[in-house]
Amino acid sequence: MSIQKKKFGKTKDGKTVTSYILKNANGMEAEFIDYGARLVRLCVPDARGHFDDVVLGFDNVEGYETCDTYYGAFVGRCANRISEASFTLNNKQYILDKNDGKNTLHSGFVGYDRMMYDVEVFEEEGEATIEFSRLSKDMEQGFPGNLDLTVSYTLSEDNALVIEYFAVSDQDTLVNLTNHSYFNLSGHNKGDILNHRLKIDAKQFAATKEGLIPTGEMREVAGTPMDFTDWRKIGTDIDSDYPPIVLAGGYDHHFVFSNNEKGINLVMEAYDEKSGRCMEVYTDLPGGQLYTGNFIDGKLVGKEGCKYQKRAGFCMETQYIPDSIHLDGVVNCILTAGKEYDTTTVYKFGVK
Repeated sequence: MSIQKKKFGKTKDGKTVTSYILKNANGMEAEFIDYGARLVRLCVPDARGHFDDVVLGFDNVEGYETCDTYYGAFVGRCANRISEASFTLNNKQYILDKNDGKNTLHSGFVGYDRMMYDVEVFEEEGEATIEFSRLSKDMEQGFPGNLDLTVSYTLSEDNALVIEYFAVSDQDTLVNLTNHSYFNLSGHNKGDILNHRLKIDAKQFAATKEGLIPTGEMREVAGTPMDFTDWRKIGTDIDSDYPPIVLAGGYDHHFVFSNNEKGINLVMEAYDEKSGRCMEVYTDLPGGQLYTGNFIDGKLVGKEGCKYQKRAGFCMETQYIPDSIHLDGVVNCILTAGKEYDTTTVYKFGVK
């Protein structure tokens, strides 16, 4: 296990951005930068032992500063959408950025993906960890409370990338942290992910209205294009006339995981027959957003000169249900003062 550090570039305001590369004994590499606490490269072997980078991204800081696709990003203070760009907490209204029509997406124009982080690295037997931390000050992005936060990434010898989120606030606030990596198990520059097969342990998904805001209805997946309880190709019904699919332009939906036991549970599996790569997602969170890159438009040049096209990658953003502050009867993203926010998500890779 090793950790390598190198200069990645500079931000437009002159800050030096550093990359950190974790490498295990199997040759798997995970590279992160302290701008946005982002995962920028993830090299894993295929069934023949050939390594490919399986996450979308850029070779330079400028790409991450100008894009609005959140490649590899650490997202917060509150991931996903908040309706009407406002919420009321403890009888006080808070106004947020309207950066997604009349709503807030991923906490506004300047999210956690556009901030610099303090860094610590740790090496232990069988694993290497990089830890990004900062203080999100009271009213940053419009949210109350000084929030001490940390996201750590650990690479293990069994080809698992473990993401741990920790935060504590001095006031009641909203916290819903996630990772927004786009995966393509064929390789980041190998076309679309329509032939990838998915299996999701979810019998329900959150119905949405205009703006992809949840209505509060948890709809059964059975008999619909949302049913991934058994293996299904992403592309099978991605352009169907099923209204939730039409509204989102593909998959951009919150799935409610069926296993509600305490602890870290297997919630999703992905398989790419072409490369033989498979991926498992584990989490202790109650749900996750499946997004299939419906709005990637090919305009930005990504890594190795690749112009990513529509549906070049898929995301599984583990999180609390979007807009939970406005919904009754769901697990809410309110974090009370002094209480610890502590969740874990694992992306584990193998071959079949």
